[in-house]
Amino acid sequence: MAKLWFKFQRYFRRKPVRFFTFLALYLTAGSLVFLHSGFVGQPAVSENQANPAAAGGLAEGAELPFLGDMHLGRGFRDAGEASSIARRYGPWFKGKDGNERAKLGDYGGAWSRALKGRVVREKEEERAKYIGCYLDDTQSRALRGVSFFDYKKMTIFRCQDNCAERGYLYAGLEFGAECYCGHKIQAANVSEAECDMECKGERGSICGGANHLSVYRLQLAQESARRYGSAVFRGCFRRPDNLSLALPVTAAMLNMSVDKCVDFCTEKEYPLAALAGNACHCGFPTTRFPLHDREDEQLCAQKCSAEEFESCGTSSYFIVYQTQVQDNRCMDRRFLPGKSKRSLLWPAPRCRQHMGRHLIELATGFYTGSYYFDGSLYNKGFKGERDHWRSGRTICIKTHESGQKEIEAFDAAILLIRNPYKALMAEFNRKYGGHIGFAAHAHWKGKEWPEFVRNYAPWWATHTLDWLKFGKKVLVVHFEDLKQDLFVQLGRMVSLLGVAVREDRLLCVESQKDGNFKRSGLRKLEYDPYTADMQKTISAYIKMVDAALKGRNLTGVPDDYYPR
Repeated sequence: MAKLWFKFQRYFRRKPVRFFTFLALYLTAGSLVFLHSGFVGQPAVSENQANPAAAGGLAEGAELPFLGDMHLGRGFRDAGEASSIARRYGPWFKGKDGNERAKLGDYGGAWSRALKGRVVREKEEERAKYIGCYLDDTQSRALRGVSFFDYKKMTIFRCQDNCAERGYLYAGLEFGAECYCGHKIQAANVSEAECDMECKGERGSICGGANHLSVYRLQLAQESARRYGSAVFRGCFRRPDNLSLALPVTAAMLNMSVDKCVDFCTEKEYPLAALAGNACHCGFPTTRFPLHDREDEQLCAQKCSAEEFESCGTSSYFIVYQTQVQDNRCMDRRFLPGKSKRSLLWPAPRCRQHMGRHLIELATGFYTGSYYFDGSLYNKGFKGERDHWRSGRTICIKTHESGQKEIEAFDAAILLIRNPYKALMAEFNRKYGGHIGFAAHAHWKGKEWPEFVRNYAPWWATHTLDWLKFGKKVLVVHFEDLKQDLFVQLGRMVSLLGVAVREDRLLCVESQKDGNFKRSGLRKLEYDPYTADMQKTISAYIKMVDAALKGRNLTGVPDDYYPR
């Protein structure tokens, strides 16, 4: 064998042309085999599959509703067409398991990996259509639904996915990092040159410009979710005294249904839809109609004329739903115009402090600051995070410090206390899963959880005790009371901060209290992670805090803190 190989090598060394000729033939043969494997296995595409509009009798340009996991076959675009649309389309939909390849069906082992990847991209590109660059005015937004920011990791997909999940029809990106959702565009289309800013988390992709939105139409937006799942039931309420002022838009509907009224108010860009028999009213929560005094639902139990199992209220008692339209009356935020005369502190012992800061910013219209700097929170819209805590430009400062020297540096404090059992679990999730993530099962079952409780449970108590002892002016707010009666508790907090309380603004805050900082709740533990010894230790700390509160003539801890 060695002798044969030696002869073969000497043959090509004498005449190199033969070697290069042989190499060229080898590469050509390999290329032909590759192309053959790619196209021989291509599935046949019927005329109806390639043109579903023609097959189903749809008019050209008509939109197809979202049909869950139903897949529409289609042929390949040529390379020129594929490259020309790369800028103008963006994905928003993925399967629940994140496996796009499964959604394409099983096309057989003969398909090449490159061709499969191409089909995946094209399938995703169908989900949202780029429709243009639009002017966006900060005083009158082009898209007036929910919005969120990420100044580090914003992508086209993320924006589209968030808007589609909430049932919106349009998604727009601005400044490379801001995402806006809406049901209709209320601005003028402008030149593509105005949208020239690269996405912060996606190189090569455009995410709007300065005061200009790159807008996508979510072609397969979840119409069923928008019509049936997006409206939040608020309850049964008595007809307001001055109906035309409380709910300014009214329409009579002979075949009344919840869907019709919600869709009508959504089109009119109102966050409330009130059903009153055959009349649909739209408006905002105001002091004339605050949605605080719910009535017995039996008073509204009149069936809808077009829905057998839904109640549509009466002329005296309204069934109220909250639409997906964002109430923008409390969305404006800015820094304080001059340096604050007194520094105000927000000591938040692991009790949804991000939600607390979100509420304060919406209620006051001013940014909050932090004793620390967390770039991820700045990227999510807390613009005061980057300011030094002594700058005086923010309305209050978040901290977890509890030393006497640090406490006495502030003139006043809002002490937000949460049930320690829930506070410890929330902080454990934050430590191992991020601000809105979850700790893994292995962390709960491993040594991390017992060690965490051993270290943090005492801190929950000492933090509160130190602030009660050394704080100059301390307003105690229990997180559970804030959730139960946000209007009253938030009013107390805003008053301490020296800002005039505007009731309509507080009512606006009530409808969007969670912001983008609430964990989904889908991964709740199926067991109690607290052992008997842990519960005994934590109960002792609860009693210490309860005694300290009562010793200052304050309300003790809520009853649901103990017993476990």
